[in-house]
Amino acid sequence: MMTLVFTSILAGLLALLCYQRMSYPFFLVDLIYYLKLRGYRKTLEARMQRGTVTYLDCFIYQAKKNPNKPFIIFENQILSYQDVDRRSNQFANAFRSEGSLKKGDIVAQLMCNEPDFVCVWLGLCKLGCEVAFLNVNIKAKHLLHCFQSCGAKTLVVGADLVHLVGKEVLPDLKKDNVAVWVVDHTSPSEDFHSLLDKVEHMSGETLSELPKVDIMSNFLFIFTSGTTGLSKAARVGHMKAIVSMAFFQMCGATSDDIIYITLPLYHMSASLLGIGGCIHLGATCVLKKKFSASQFWKDCVKHNVSVVQYIGELCRYLVNHPVVPEERAHSVRLAAGSGLRSDVWKEFVKRFGGIKIREGYGLTEVSIGFLNYTDEVGPIGRASYFNKLSIPFELLRYDPQTYEPVRTDSGRCIRAQTGEAGILVAPLTATNQFLGYAGDKVQAEKKLLKDVFKAGDLYFNTGDLLLHDHRDFLYFCDRVGDTFRWKGENVSTTEVSEVLGLLDFIQEATVYGVTIPGYEGRAGMAAVVLKKDQKLNGTKLYNHLVKTLPAYAWPWFLRIQTSLDVTETFKQLKVKLVQEGFNLDITQDPLYFLDISQKDYIPLTVSIYQDIVSGKIHL
Repeated sequence: MMTLVFTSILAGLLALLCYQRMSYPFFLVDLIYYLKLRGYRKTLEARMQRGTVTYLDCFIYQAKKNPNKPFIIFENQILSYQDVDRRSNQFANAFRSEGSLKKGDIVAQLMCNEPDFVCVWLGLCKLGCEVAFLNVNIKAKHLLHCFQSCGAKTLVVGADLVHLVGKEVLPDLKKDNVAVWVVDHTSPSEDFHSLLDKVEHMSGETLSELPKVDIMSNFLFIFTSGTTGLSKAARVGHMKAIVSMAFFQMCGATSDDIIYITLPLYHMSASLLGIGGCIHLGATCVLKKKFSASQFWKDCVKHNVSVVQYIGELCRYLVNHPVVPEERAHSVRLAAGSGLRSDVWKEFVKRFGGIKIREGYGLTEVSIGFLNYTDEVGPIGRASYFNKLSIPFELLRYDPQTYEPVRTDSGRCIRAQTGEAGILVAPLTATNQFLGYAGDKVQAEKKLLKDVFKAGDLYFNTGDLLLHDHRDFLYFCDRVGDTFRWKGENVSTTEVSEVLGLLDFIQEATVYGVTIPGYEGRAGMAAVVLKKDQKLNGTKLYNHLVKTLPAYAWPWFLRIQTSLDVTETFKQLKVKLVQEGFNLDITQDPLYFLDISQKDYIPLTVSIYQDIVSGKIHL
């Protein structure tokens, strides 16, 4: 009798297991990931009760726990956690004594990837300052805008970037009483203050007292391309920073890993997810000043790297690079990042030795994010029952012309159906804050959606189109509105349009991104209306772009039109332009291509077009 009962129970369990695997094949991995998230949140709650929860708290904890463990490997330098702690103390003491910096002061940081980027940042954190990371590719007008928007009164600039703070910028900085510090032993002129000569005479001992921090307050500023004009200074709170630090852990990295970071530290990916992820784990970071496809695998072998951080463009460069012996001799087991196309994903895994990919999605402004913790190629994450418990979000149906959410007669939004792309929105909560943009309340308000499903509710509009398929996978489709991504950077179409409009032969311009086979993101293209009796001056346009915009924002293609299509409210219509791209078979308008070697825009011919889409011409 007992045997029969046992057999029946076993058969039932097996049947249930078979049903689960057939109907819900990802149930267990979804549950395990959900439990990992809950475990991390409990850890955060415990740390909050102890008052040791911030980014800086985590670093100080690791410096005490693993003082002699290598933290940053950079070129021929190896800095332990204790080394970085002591040097950041020296920077803090130098700023406090020489610059009179204190809690609440806003400091802009313009530095390339190097250990002192981290040491300066942590030193400023120890004084309670809010740091604003500046893109090292920005031009004069943009640099001044950054100061005006975030309110910084101090600039710390790397010795190799002093030229960016030249004649066009310095007078305005002086007028606004901005103190400029150079991370060097000497000052290039009386307008700058040298820093390293002061630092060397400062104590590296732990500061007597660190300022108390409100976990719900602002931590730093990261500039993100906006839909109107120049970049916006997104406020990144302490809560957002601490949540971001768990990225590598959730991907499967451990404290024993050596993590390779080549992405720029002024972006959230490298500073919060990358360096922060290493600090959270107590792992070692191999920091590269700039990504190099030819040196990538050589560095991985040299430093015994086990985890690499990527963006999709980085992986594409690697698979397009000629074969090197080191690409199959490395110890890399995990690659974590975002923006990886399916075709590049497959080729990357096949060519470089079956590396496990962990593709994610996240935003600078808020804590909404996803991670594809399965081995399915293509998705950015899961939309399972468990995931929506921990990360509430919705995909909304939208108008393809305006990209605004569609609302019913009662004024409520409509959820996108399974298999239909929709705008990603997320409810704002205590753990998913939106602190807005410094100096730009109007743009902050535009990111908020009110009365979405019921009166009084409030959601953050990411401006991204995602698709939820029938297996609960999430796929990134596109970025809507007036921003597109190219070379790993966000490009503001309005900013580029305004720059083009400054030329005396251009009457009007609309800028958008177009897809090119084999490339991540979208390449810049501009539809241009020339002034009466004026001709296109490609050389003048090229020289203008060099002076005013970073290279990733330059339009690669021009389309000359007699007028631009607009709506009844005079908004430019771009959907058709984006769809037609630079295809010579579709449009009869004159098309031009930016030839870097000639420093000019040249007519786009059939042969040039074919060379671009085939990959013979590299953009």
